[in-house]
Amino acid sequence: MNQTVRFKEILRRLAIIDEAFVEGQAGLGLDPAGLSALDLKTVALLQLAVLAAIGSSEGSLQWSTDRALAAGASEEEIAEVLLAIAPVVGLGRIASSAPGIAIGLEYDIDTALMESDDPVSLPNRPVPQLPADRGPALPASG
Repeated sequence: MNQTVRFKEILRRLAIIDEAFVEGQAGLGLDPAGLSALDLKTVALLQLAVLAAIGSSEGSLQWSTDRALAAGASEEEIAEVLLAIAPVVGLGRIASSAPGIAIGLEYDIDTALMESDDPVSLPNRPVPQLPADRGPALPASG
């Protein structure tokens, strides 16, 4: 395989998370074969938590969600992984991870929010006001 075709094949297989390819080419085993103290479901939930914590791509979160489901995790357990790590990684990281996990659970958050009769309300926070003697925040264009 020539160099141009090889790099394309590598990138394509990495993008689709081809586990056999990664294991064969990089020696990076994605299955916890040597871990006997943890069951497969726990390992899958931990891996999902780490991917969310480090800000992994939506595709990686979907893949990990699929693995967790295949290992026997429930949808509720998967969602609660985000709640469990929120105090450590912060709400911003959790909010950015939730859509990828939702897609892995075949749940369309955007559609659900649009169709909801009870819209999600944001916490009541005071709107900052500029002091009266301070002029406009941006220069007027003219």
